[in-house]
Amino acid sequence: MATSSATVATRPRFKDFYTLTKPNVVALMIVTSVIGMFMAVDGWVPWQPLVLGNLGIALCAGAAAAVNHVIDHRIDTKMARTANRPVATGVVSSTQAVIFAAALGAIGMAILLLWVNALTAWLTLASLVGYAFIYTMFLKRATPQNIVIGGLAGAAPPLLGWTAVTGEVHGHGLLLALIIFAWTPPHFWALAIHRKEEYALVDIPMLPVTHGDAFTRLHILLYTIVMFIITVLPFVTRLSGPIYLAGAVILGLVFLYWALAMMFHWREDAPIQTFKYSILYLLLLFVVMLVDHYIYPTATL
Repeated sequence: MATSSATVATRPRFKDFYTLTKPNVVALMIVTSVIGMFMAVDGWVPWQPLVLGNLGIALCAGAAAAVNHVIDHRIDTKMARTANRPVATGVVSSTQAVIFAAALGAIGMAILLLWVNALTAWLTLASLVGYAFIYTMFLKRATPQNIVIGGLAGAAPPLLGWTAVTGEVHGHGLLLALIIFAWTPPHFWALAIHRKEEYALVDIPMLPVTHGDAFTRLHILLYTIVMFIITVLPFVTRLSGPIYLAGAVILGLVFLYWALAMMFHWREDAPIQTFKYSILYLLLLFVVMLVDHYIYPTATL
């Protein structure tokens, strides 16, 4: 009876499979995808791409996250931040996680191909493969520039939202993706400094491990400046109006403060605070962009 109870206790639950999808990460991705859709039109987004498009994108993103759990399960057991993940603890087996990921990916792709459009489906698949395999399996372990190169996959959601509505790749959709691409290095490198010892323990060549804290802090500052400049481009290209510009400048200046706080050691907790603020920053930036879009519709396209 004791053996039976133990077996039941470790049986995967819905929550365990849900955790495999990294729901918080996927939620932020879907926010940017939804806003990408609304930025592509002057009025309301048709229900089909809005609902089914984001469902398909979310399922594929969840599939990529589940594959990441499987590939990284050995190093996850050695890092405090990831030690309780379902595959790392053995609550969900690698086989179960792979089957789950395959099912999510297949359903997501079918939805996008059947009810959205082929362009969005294939771009979503490219993003899935880029994150789950090219980044997680190879780049993450091969180069300290893993986050920069791998960031291409993570930057895709607003572009996917745009193509789901319009069926074409537009320069403004690419610009939205470029914002996230530039945001990714300072976002992840701040966390990498905070978790430097853990990354070193598992031989992951994150920039602070291979080049040291000072070098990484400098690059966070430089990328933050680049990101700040890029976030002004929606106003310059008439995608967005003055409300967005004001919001982008204010939010960017706060981000710049945290980058400087890291660079010059103004605060001991600057790395983790920069990481936390970067998440809020991206969310607020896209929300302000959406608000501006409907207050100044003539600035669009």
